Amino acid sequence: MKTIHTVSKIISKYLPIWIVLLSIIAYVMPDAFVSIRQLTGFGLGTIFFLMGLSLSSEKLLEVIKRPKYALLGVLLKWSIMVGVSIAIAYLFFGNQAEIATGIILAGTVPSGTSANIYTFIAGGEVALSITMATLDTFISPVLTPVLLQTFAGRFIPIEFWPLFLNIIYIVFFPLLAGLFVQWKFHRPVEKIKPYTGVLSQLALFLVILSVISNAQQALSENLSVLPLVFVAVTLQVCIPMGAGYFIARWMGVPERNARAILFHTGICNTALAATLAMEHFGSLAAVPAVANMVMNLTIGALMASLFENKFRLTDEELQT
Repeated sequence: MKTIHTVSKIISKYLPIWIVLLSIIAYVMPDAFVSIRQLTGFGLGTIFFLMGLSLSSEKLLEVIKRPKYALLGVLLKWSIMVGVSIAIAYLFFGNQAEIATGIILAGTVPSGTSANIYTFIAGGEVALSITMATLDTFISPVLTPVLLQTFAGRFIPIEFWPLFLNIIYIVFFPLLAGLFVQWKFHRPVEKIKPYTGVLSQLALFLVILSVISNAQQALSENLSVLPLVFVAVTLQVCIPMGAGYFIARWMGVPERNARAILFHTGICNTALAATLAMEHFGSLAAVPAVANMVMNLTIGALMASLFENKFRLTDEELQT
């Protein structure tokens, strides 16, 4: 048990470093991961299944009784992040259809699970973060294909139903399965819950190795555009984070909740975006999602560390 706890702590603390390291390994040695290239959907499904297992019904009920902050956070995410993503796609990549589509897709998927981890590290309201992520997960099967069809349809033909069903299979069903298993087998699940975080991160590593090794050829053929892609996705992460936090505080949201909204607004599930891009639009469309994955984890870790070390507040101050 102690060993598992230590490993979990090391993985969580240095998550961005692991992400970058695994991305480099998968890029340099793509053939080493041929056997797992078809497991991307399985890895993502595992993450959402574990999310369903780990949801605390008591804490969720507390937030549901006072839903205004959760609804505000979801509204900010689906307005600011989507708006910024569309603007960046049109301004930076108006003549590069697949990359523009990838940028929009990276901003129209549900919140990333790392947002929950960073919220915890930053002293934010974790129950609110999980609630917003859950709401995101339930509405994204409809919103993601609709938004993509509306705003990326000018770049690439978008088929609504295949995309909708893919998200249902990867996101919706595993989450519901996790919730069902937790309800039906509550006692055994309680023993597993402490390890769902590290298991989710290991599943994320599987997804990263699969996605990067799959996209290696597209990445190597488009090295010249990568610097601009990284500038674009950095803006795609930073602007929604800052806007989400400051708008929340301006509207009187308590500090702890505003920190949760910051990460929810700025961090999307770009592993899911990369998977959808690979399956529906081609490997080049996955490049912005991969770049965003690296940047949102890195910037998220830096922000969480900043709040944890520089702006640590008392419980009383966090409630105001």
